[in-house]
Amino acid sequence: MANQPWDLRRVLSELKDDPKQYHETNVEVDPEAEISGVYRYIGAGGTVKRPTQAGPAMMFNTIKGFPDTRVLIGLMASRKRVGKIFHHDYRTLGQFLNKSVSNPIWPETVNESQAPAHEVVHKATEPGFDIRKLVAAPTNTPEDAGPYITVGVVLGSSMDKSKSDVTIHRMVLEDKDKLGIYIMPGGRHIGAFAEEYEKANQPMPVTISIGLDPAITIGATFEPPTTPIGYNELGVAGSIRQQPVQLVDGLTVDEKAIARAEYTLEGYIMPNERIQEDINTHTGKAMPEFPGYDGDANPALQVIKVTAVTHRRDHPIMQSVIGPSEEHVSMAGIPTEASILQLVNRAIPGKVTNVYNPPAGGGKLMTIMQIHKENAADEGIQRQAALLAFSAFKELKTVFLVDEDVDIFDMNDVVWTMNTRFQADQDLIVLSGMRNHPLDPSERPEYDPKSIRFQGMSSKLVIDGTVPFDMKAQFERAKFKEVPDWKKFLD
Repeated sequence: MANQPWDLRRVLSELKDDPKQYHETNVEVDPEAEISGVYRYIGAGGTVKRPTQAGPAMMFNTIKGFPDTRVLIGLMASRKRVGKIFHHDYRTLGQFLNKSVSNPIWPETVNESQAPAHEVVHKATEPGFDIRKLVAAPTNTPEDAGPYITVGVVLGSSMDKSKSDVTIHRMVLEDKDKLGIYIMPGGRHIGAFAEEYEKANQPMPVTISIGLDPAITIGATFEPPTTPIGYNELGVAGSIRQQPVQLVDGLTVDEKAIARAEYTLEGYIMPNERIQEDINTHTGKAMPEFPGYDGDANPALQVIKVTAVTHRRDHPIMQSVIGPSEEHVSMAGIPTEASILQLVNRAIPGKVTNVYNPPAGGGKLMTIMQIHKENAADEGIQRQAALLAFSAFKELKTVFLVDEDVDIFDMNDVVWTMNTRFQADQDLIVLSGMRNHPLDPSERPEYDPKSIRFQGMSSKLVIDGTVPFDMKAQFERAKFKEVPDWKKFLD
């Protein structure tokens, strides 16, 4: 299997015999809210409303209304599972991705015979074509605006084809051949390309690939400044696997698609056309987003006119993600850690030993930075590191600074520093009037009229839980006896 191209099925073959990492069921499930409702209890984690827990990825083999389709959820809903999938220590995934983004292996184009994503083809020109009957996109809750593609990788290019990019967006199935796509303002290259096409009043060809190796889906979430416009993040996945991602020419659009996807949708982002996100439900809600709340239905989503749906022949896998789950933390948080490490290592090399973006921040809003102070001249460098983190990722809201003896993957250990290595009057730093992630519901003028002038602005927080260098001897943790063979007492 060593030379086999990486895809979702190869990943699952490595997990399927481990019940802690993978479970499948033949019990019929309704894609309308039930899949997420079930998985919430089994393994969603993150900021999903309690009760929830960490658990295995789950494959639903019997989907109501879709007899030939399977639905996979939670594949990346565990950092340890992502480490297993990448064959790497979960504690240093940020460093691993930092190296990958700095040493990309660019994708290659293969012919049709090497593209299982095109084994079955449905074109919009065919009678009865309806994406709502072809694509088993679930709803997360009964209030969702509709069925959503939550982990579809959109591939598009600039008009002159000199630059291409992949990004992940929420996309709702609105009609038989129409998707609504939310492209967050600023920072997304697909959005920049779409603006270029719209100014020219031309439709923009895109492909949407679903059911992929997590190296692609996690790599695709890198953002500027780490990956500037023109940097195709498929190169990150290539570096992770030391194998180029395989692309294939689209069948109905002038764009590439990921050749080993389970599903591909082809179509065009239509210029100067918008659609109300909840036009079919009028709930006022979109879907649950990573902060743990339902997103508001957008009154004017951009529109994708779908021209084809293709998929694998043998029980294709529709992959889905719960917005506030641990899966989003893996997809968004690990690349953010890599972005922060890249910038701080350039500016203050050797002073930040590790970074973790925990579930409490959805992978985007919070980071924990482990600081190495070597001498008195390093005092204060920890706060410089926090400012660099905000520069590396503008959507970051809270930074914890801790010493090297603190386990950054254990929130009890991190919060412990606030009670024993922290004085609020001198170790709490607030930065007002900055930009942040627009999906944070507290970032609206009526919440804080003094510092939030427009929605999407925020006050940012630094919690400095590091010990002053000249006082380190007074904060040494209790020393316990090292017992290397402690496990024998459990036999």
